[in-house]
Amino acid sequence: MIKLVWGSSFKRAYKKSIKGRSDLEDKLAGTLKVFQNNSFDPILKTHKLSGRLSGLWAFVVAYDCRVIFKFVENPDTNEKEALLVDIGKHEEVY
Repeated sequence: MIKLVWGSSFKRAYKKSIKGRSDLEDKLAGTLKVFQNNSFDPILKTHKLSGRLSGLWAFVVAYDCRVIFKFVENPDTNEKEALLVDIGKHEEVY
């Protein structure tokens, strides 16, 4: 199981994204559980990004919602973690 680290920019974008959308909040919670258990589950459509977002990855929460993240290694435990960077609509995060 991969540990999730919520970056400060992700926290801000998360609050903005779910404002008035409890359906998205519930969907994201379920999707994050799937992601923690298997980061490359086919339902997530996890993919590597390129260009100015090179080094980052993304997965799909809903048709109009993406999560941008980065795989990092915790220097204390040497375990792989996922740093959540951004969330929003396709045109907002790419």
